[in-house]
Amino acid sequence: MTALEDRRASAPAGDTATSAALYTYDLAPTKREGRRWGAYNVFTLWANDVHSLGNYAFAIGLFALGLNVWGILAAFALASVLLFLLLTLSGFMGHKTGVPFPVMSRIAFGVKGARIPAAVRGAVAIAWFGIQTYLASAVLSALLVALFPDLARLDTDSLLGQSTLGWITFLALWALQVLIVSYGMQMIRRYMAFAAPVTLLTMCALAVWMFVRADGSVSLSNGDPLTGGAMWLQVLQAAALWVVIYGTFVLNFCDFTRSARDRGSIVRGNVVGIPVNMLFFACIVAVLSGAQFSLDGRVITSPTDIVRSVPNMFLLTVASLALIALTVAVNLLANFVAPIYALVNLFPRRLDFRRAGLVSAVLGLVITPWNLYNSPVVVNYFLGGLGALLGPLFGVIMADYWLLRKARVNVPALYTEDADAEYHYRRGYNPRAVAAFVPGAAIAVVVALVPFFHAAAGFSWFIGALVAAALYAVVADRAAPIRDVDGEAIAVAAE
Repeated sequence: MTALEDRRASAPAGDTATSAALYTYDLAPTKREGRRWGAYNVFTLWANDVHSLGNYAFAIGLFALGLNVWGILAAFALASVLLFLLLTLSGFMGHKTGVPFPVMSRIAFGVKGARIPAAVRGAVAIAWFGIQTYLASAVLSALLVALFPDLARLDTDSLLGQSTLGWITFLALWALQVLIVSYGMQMIRRYMAFAAPVTLLTMCALAVWMFVRADGSVSLSNGDPLTGGAMWLQVLQAAALWVVIYGTFVLNFCDFTRSARDRGSIVRGNVVGIPVNMLFFACIVAVLSGAQFSLDGRVITSPTDIVRSVPNMFLLTVASLALIALTVAVNLLANFVAPIYALVNLFPRRLDFRRAGLVSAVLGLVITPWNLYNSPVVVNYFLGGLGALLGPLFGVIMADYWLLRKARVNVPALYTEDADAEYHYRRGYNPRAVAAFVPGAAIAVVVALVPFFHAAAGFSWFIGALVAAALYAVVADRAAPIRDVDGEAIAVAAE
């Protein structure tokens, strides 16, 4: 018996109508008793994800664009309130049902229609998994050259756009992530718990070092700050874009909260992890960018610019390894778990969590992500277009769950192909959800990508979400019966 067959055999039989095409060990709801994710585990999600290299580059870019320190703090304060609300609502859905995102999508889109949001979310995640792994490998390559200068000769050739040293470091970090994921969500939870304090201490130490190096002088702006209406418009756009960055996470937060002990754990973890942690993040950004500007009038683009200037080799090594550990943590959270569940949902008879993780990783490798990252057309139009679709998906799912059903879900019905079942709709697809999603998606993509709407591009996620939610609220079928049935009868142990 294979490992996949063994895990299926150990899953509860549950309702006789449960379909093998919809129900597997990895997609099954989790039992309420034995869920291990507490407030600290939820906090570690944000302690790792907020302090990613990409987020620092984005936030420091606001300083370069002319926002002063107070404007940056205002933008992140507003964004943190919005994210706290969105992620808490999304997290409650996971705790209530115990199901991962692809199954959660079945409530609104149907047992087969759920493949649409899962595929969009998975495609975005796979691309960014490869890109984030590449960014971490670049830090590792720079560290190795600093420690062993002779390795620089391996960084001069090119194979498919990547040097020999680049291939070595990329594949090493790629394999590390595959290894962590192969042990399941429990190992990911443990890695988060380890990486979070390392990340916070490292970034705090880096900020203190820069503060001392600048003799306590921190510039509050880049010398030509925005003022008046232009400043407040930039604050609003920055807050909106920060929410967009987490547009992927608000969709599949249930992948993690399905293992949360209670709602209180989600709320407490989100409070410390989002508003408190994000303002702490904004303060570090202000110190790093302001201190560097005070030193030489230069605006940095990333914390790696500062790390490379650390004169002590031991400290350079520690800081670089911490940045690598952080990037791996972010990748596991935001870009690895989502496509795993999406692939299991698409091929339940062939894939389990471990196999789907390997497939996701291979796809993230064969797309040669360094070439994607170095192509503005691909990043802006392909990934930007896909990202714009996430808002309308979120709008439909949230409107269906909170406005239409008022958090009432028949969990066993999510796993049956019975034509009379609650989530079968029409041949497994809910045409009303699709009818609300398509116009919202079209509007979001146009606003995000067409130059004429450049001023509103940062708000495309919100525009798409609100349009789709409003349309679904109008066209949704309110005559169909809504039942609230837990999934304990077919649930499996939480990891």
